[in-house]
Amino acid sequence: MKQANLFKAFLRVGLLGYGGGPASIPLIQKEVVDTYQWMDDEEFSDMLAIGNTLPGPIATKLAGYIGYRVSGIFGMINAIFASVIPTVILMIILLTSLSAFREFAWVQGMTRGVLPVVAVMLGLLTWGFFKKSHTDLGWLKASILVIASVVLIQFAGIHPAVIIAALILFVLLKPSRSIMKKAGEDK
Repeated sequence: MKQANLFKAFLRVGLLGYGGGPASIPLIQKEVVDTYQWMDDEEFSDMLAIGNTLPGPIATKLAGYIGYRVSGIFGMINAIFASVIPTVILMIILLTSLSAFREFAWVQGMTRGVLPVVAVMLGLLTWGFFKKSHTDLGWLKASILVIASVVLIQFAGIHPAVIIAALILFVLLKPSRSIMKKAGEDK
């Protein structure tokens, strides 16, 4: 049953994830967290953050990790196959068909019409992550991190993976308050 559910979940993502990997993230979250409850929002956020630091398409990395976590090696292969095969088939069919009709207004309108929907999906995902950050860090720290990230990514041209890696290193290398408090008590 797990294999069938993995296949269904990632087949839906593969079929409906119009706009590439980042546009698929909200769909994956819906399937993994809400529908099948294979992990909670916090685990999904952590997995997404780490997945974004690695090279390659995010949707495939998420499918592979979730498939492996839910059902081992066969689950990983199943989830990756289910998420990739719709794209491969649709690319072959659509590109051969649409290339003949690319000058028609309805083809251009179809592409332009989907972009706002993808933007809303990504916005909702971003807002959900920001609310979770508020819970963990508070509004001030979360807002400062968001503003600093936008400035560094958009205006300074720093790759998001570099920022994520720097924050991970900061958290790992920074002594925790309990250690510092204990060191103060030992004096």
